[in-house]
Amino acid sequence: MPRTAVAEPLIAEEVADLIRAGEAPPDLKIDDPLVVENTAFLPSGLTVRKLTLANCPDLEELPADLRVRHLEIRDCPKLRTLPAGLACHELKAQSSALVELPDGLQVEFRLDLRGSTALVRLPRGLKIGTLILAGCTALDELPGWLEVTFLDLEGCTRLTGWPRGLVLHCGHLNLVRCTALTSLPPVRDLARLDLRECSRITKLPAGLGVRSWLDVAGSGLTNLPKSLAGVRLRWRGVTVTERIAFRPETITADEILAEQNTEVRRVMLERVGFEWFFERAKAETLDADRDAGGERKLLRLDLPGDEPLVCLSMACPSTGRRYVLRVPPKTKSCRHAAAWMAGFDDPADYDPLIET
Repeated sequence: MPRTAVAEPLIAEEVADLIRAGEAPPDLKIDDPLVVENTAFLPSGLTVRKLTLANCPDLEELPADLRVRHLEIRDCPKLRTLPAGLACHELKAQSSALVELPDGLQVEFRLDLRGSTALVRLPRGLKIGTLILAGCTALDELPGWLEVTFLDLEGCTRLTGWPRGLVLHCGHLNLVRCTALTSLPPVRDLARLDLRECSRITKLPAGLGVRSWLDVAGSGLTNLPKSLAGVRLRWRGVTVTERIAFRPETITADEILAEQNTEVRRVMLERVGFEWFFERAKAETLDADRDAGGERKLLRLDLPGDEPLVCLSMACPSTGRRYVLRVPPKTKSCRHAAAWMAGFDDPADYDPLIET
């Protein structure tokens, strides 16, 4: 009997070419990573382990029967949603045009939608390990019955509260610059908690536990519950004491000058303010002149193990309020400092008619 010829399996590049040409047959299966660019459609029944869709300006939808384990979407400006029946292990769609993810969508391990500024809706009942929504500035609510371990909401400035049925397992909760939030979700145990610039969060729930670290820089917190006694506190990533974080009025200028850790010293300076510090430290006056606000002084103070601290002391012409503002350490004159703050590298280019 004659042998039946067996077709050679298609390789990823051939499949991508067929898809771009609009000639791909249905029910294709491929094990190799598949990268498809500049296509307006995908064939039905496509099964692939890893699929990257990139630079597809005319792609508006994915097939309902797409089977994929790892899906990445890049630069697909007309793709506004995904199939409700899509199930994958990992989905990456950073800075996407996605507006909603429908109920029924399943992502097992990691869903990364950071920078998707049009996103307003996620699937109800989503159960996932890692959910990254940093920079999703149109999102004003999370889906009900969300279950997640690692939750990154950095810069989600429209979020004001927490959904019904939220389950947050012990993991990392990132709320940096969630400026509309006033409270934490109902959670008792976290690995890490980042509350930088959450100015409206003024207290933490009694009984809350944080195992690794808690960053409180720029938050509205002034103390911690007893359950967090001894927690590792951070201020913009720098480990600090509770006194530095919550009682800066007890810090002295001599303590700041004596601090050997440069990062901690910088946090201490931030907490007390340059104006307060220069009033109490013995700073050298490098230059002095006058502008519309009155007297200006360029002040310098050497810090052990760090670059010199150079600041311009000046007054606002409108309000009369004095400010002490840090400038580069090689600044030599008040005019040079003012030019640098106005965005000029060369003081000769800085010639304001009126300084305000």
